Amino acid sequence: MSSSINRITLFKIPDVENQQKLLSIYKEMPHKAVKDGKPYIRAVKAGPTKADQRNQGYTIAVVSVFDSVDDMKYYDDECAAHAELKVFAKSVHQGAMMAFFENELE
Repeated sequence: MSSSINRITLFKIPDVENQQKLLSIYKEMPHKAVKDGKPYIRAVKAGPTKADQRNQGYTIAVVSVFDSVDDMKYYDDECAAHAELKVFAKSVHQGAMMAFFENELE
C-alpha cells in the first residue's frame, strides 16, 4: 500500500477575523468534502503560525492528508466544498503556497 499524500498550504492573511473564518471553513472540510457520497480527506490540521522571522509573513498553516494523489486532484479540481473555500481564501489572502509529499520515513 502506498503512503498517504501530505499537503501543506500556507496563507498570508493579515486580518485576524479572516484568519479565523478560514480556519472555521477548514474545520468542516473533513466532513463536508465528499467524493462518491463519502468523506475522502483523511485528516486536516490547521492553525495560525507562531511569531517567527522564518514564517516569511505566512499567518495560517494547513496540513491536509489524502489517501492518494487522485484524491488530492479531486480536491483541487472537482470538490464543491474546496471550491467554496478557495473563493473565500482568494478574496482575503495576500499570498499562498502549497506543496505536497509522500512521507518516506514511514
